[in-house]
Amino acid sequence: MKKIKKILHSADGSAYYFIFPSIILLLVFNVIPLVFSFVLSFCNANMTLDHVDFAGISNFTKAFTDSRFLNSLKVTALFAVIEVPIQTFGAMIIAAMINKNTAGNKFFRAVYFLPVICSATAIGIMWKMILHSNVGFFTYMIQMAGMGRINYFNDPKITLFVVAFISIWRSFGISAIVYVTAIQNVSSSIYEAAEIDGANKLQQFINVTVPSIRPTFWYILMTRLAGSLQIFDIVYMTTGGGPNFTTESTVTYVYTRAFSANSEMGYASAMSFVLFVMIMIITVLLYRRMNAED
Repeated sequence: MKKIKKILHSADGSAYYFIFPSIILLLVFNVIPLVFSFVLSFCNANMTLDHVDFAGISNFTKAFTDSRFLNSLKVTALFAVIEVPIQTFGAMIIAAMINKNTAGNKFFRAVYFLPVICSATAIGIMWKMILHSNVGFFTYMIQMAGMGRINYFNDPKITLFVVAFISIWRSFGISAIVYVTAIQNVSSSIYEAAEIDGANKLQQFINVTVPSIRPTFWYILMTRLAGSLQIFDIVYMTTGGGPNFTTESTVTYVYTRAFSANSEMGYASAMSFVLFVMIMIITVLLYRRMNAED
């Protein structure tokens, strides 16, 4: 206790007073729920927690024999494979095209970033209306072009790709803006030297821009991969996991088991912890790689 008081009354002690509210919020909304969820994963419990029984590791063994949970992991992994490369590499290319501070580029930055600040609920409803098989504007235009009616949210072959497109459209702007900031921090003298040596724009991008922003690339890769493995809102608002669970992500399935009529909060917590461990391992590996690049 004396050591804590000494720190708080030191010259840098005021900094701790400023971060104290953030620490409280972190504990209340992150650390405590995480610990509670971990404890609950070893129990059989319903949504109201009025009947809680210790179950040992049975929830974890059940998860790895649950075909629907394994399918949700497969769907989540496939979603990440579709989304992450486009987010990391596509955003880098777009950022290189709009990094100059011209009026046109500033306009395009705003356009790309606009979906980021919109509600996922609103975006899901909007795209569901646009791509609706009967009244959707885009569907109507496709029909007018003589390509027939396409049911974007009920065709198992394309629905996951449609959901991935909506998710990319929504979050693409944040990746592009982060890349723009990184590119603008690259010294202009390097580009001038490359231009004097005869390098064209493409060669400058490959040999100057890409190597200079590698730490940012790993940061985007790490955050977008972690985000794609937790996809929920777009799936829930557009398909609800259908058709036939072909778009049911792990978080969507966890939500269904936790808050359905036959609530299994303990089992849902166990599945959540399995996903948490997977994401943590991937994040730690990518974080170490990012620090090595930095």
